Amino acid sequence: MTPPPGARRSDRRRRTAAALIATGTTVLAATMAGLVPQASASSHREAPLIAGLPQLDNTDVYAFTSPDNPDTVTMIANWIPFEEPNGGPNFYPWAEGAHYDLNIDSNGDGRPDITYRWEFHNVDHRDGKTFLYNNGVVNNLNDSTLLFKQNYTLTEIKGNGERTLISDGVSAPSDVGPTSMPDYGRLRAQAIHGLPGGGKTYAGQADDPFFLDLRVFDLLYGAPKLNEVGQDTLRGYNVNTIAVQVPKKDLALRNDPAGNPVIGVWSSTEQRSLTLESGGGAKLTGKYVQVSRLGNPLVNEVVSAAGQKDAFNASSPVQDHTNNAFLDRVTNPEVPQDVQLLYGIKAPPTPRNDLVEIFATGVYKNSAGPIKADLNSQLLNKGVNSKAFVPAEELRLNMSTPVTHDPNRLGALGGDLQGFPNGRRLADDVVDIEVQTLEGAFNQGLPPHIVQALAKGDGVDHNDRGFSDQFPYVALPHDQAVNTAGSGDEGDHHGDKGDKGDKGDKGDHHGDDPFRDHHDGDKHRDGGFLGLGNLLGFGSPTAVGGLFGMVMIGSGSSLLRRRGSDKVSGD
Repeated sequence: MTPPPGARRSDRRRRTAAALIATGTTVLAATMAGLVPQASASSHREAPLIAGLPQLDNTDVYAFTSPDNPDTVTMIANWIPFEEPNGGPNFYPWAEGAHYDLNIDSNGDGRPDITYRWEFHNVDHRDGKTFLYNNGVVNNLNDSTLLFKQNYTLTEIKGNGERTLISDGVSAPSDVGPTSMPDYGRLRAQAIHGLPGGGKTYAGQADDPFFLDLRVFDLLYGAPKLNEVGQDTLRGYNVNTIAVQVPKKDLALRNDPAGNPVIGVWSSTEQRSLTLESGGGAKLTGKYVQVSRLGNPLVNEVVSAAGQKDAFNASSPVQDHTNNAFLDRVTNPEVPQDVQLLYGIKAPPTPRNDLVEIFATGVYKNSAGPIKADLNSQLLNKGVNSKAFVPAEELRLNMSTPVTHDPNRLGALGGDLQGFPNGRRLADDVVDIEVQTLEGAFNQGLPPHIVQALAKGDGVDHNDRGFSDQFPYVALPHDQAVNTAGSGDEGDHHGDKGDKGDKGDKGDHHGDDPFRDHHDGDKHRDGGFLGLGNLLGFGSPTAVGGLFGMVMIGSGSSLLRRRGSDKVSGD
């Protein structure tokens, strides 16, 4: 008997990535890495297995209240790191047959209550007669000159049931260049599809919205001088983007966003094995296996040890509270130990219960951690069964937090409660936020204490392109080579055409002193730091500093382990 969809999904995610290897045959995950250029080491290619499977590699997840439609939430997930714009002739297709999933946990049990699943299939009109992606100018998605296309099915999975939201959606193609695709914004607009009951979705290429200096891996930015900063490693590169905008009531527990406003979000990728056959053939075989998972930014990149990363990618959040290796690396972080060794800055005491709140339970007053604020834990939902709640690594969003009209790139650390770690907006500087947090900004509660020696940050305070103020918000893809002088802005055909820019970037970059006292993140809004004033009962702090950028976490206590019964029930 065929199991129900919910049971199939749960079973699939418990299988390890090792199932991708079949005895006696040459087996790869459903994408051949040779079709996509391989980049050098980066935070995107975070685990040994997934580094060789770029089509399946989640790079970032974002979740925020839609600024222009505040009754909805927008979730964005990106795949395929380091897409060089001139990467033809195959460019960057989605993996056929893969499951590209966005998961929502509304009751805090670490299991997806809703999964939105995109499955792509090729529409290839080249018929063995040409290697070209297109044989003329492409002005519309249905132009006959666009020889290679991808359509998709979007399915919503709830419990044991599923329904098709879109049966034949069209993905925007890779941007071949300004001669072939003179108006990519037009193609993007045509690739936005409405959803039944409200909402919309987009699948296609975009500028990579993550911004950071990846020279962190060169002994943490050139210690002890801290002089290898200020270069946006991802400038000029693209990604494949899935974005979906959904009414809040559709995401909230029991469809009640007022009483149950907090959700947990993560993306994942599943694929069957690809068996290569003689003569150049290949076929997908076996069962679906989860090979990538991403919630909070930078966690699997540098939290998990190298030998643990593939297993983390194959796991589900419900398993985190029993994953002792992962738990121990949350409560005794490695970054402060490295900083102490390289820069002489003393590491905060452990166990780090503040990090448990930020990464695993969400922030709420009655936790065992020091951050006494009701911000973004599912335990704040009135309908949650607290006995079924488990610590789980998810990107948590409180949908009731009002949209910030003057966004601060430091998010909650800079007084802007709508920013990371309360969800994640495109302009949130998560590298600076996370490492300052790891250095102990919240380990004594509120207000935070900033490590001023690291206040310069990684020197990359905003994206190389402004974001749009309309769905899907991500900037248009680059269409000039990364190694072009001034790549990202000067030589790019699209530039910021049609992108009005994210207000969170305005005025944020102050050269060598991005955290000086008049920085917008230091404005005392609505009663003090974090905008909580009377609620939390503390005054305004001094200027909020940044950090130098990375997340590595070591070993520690068992606070994350599930309290009470190990039995997990629904809401």
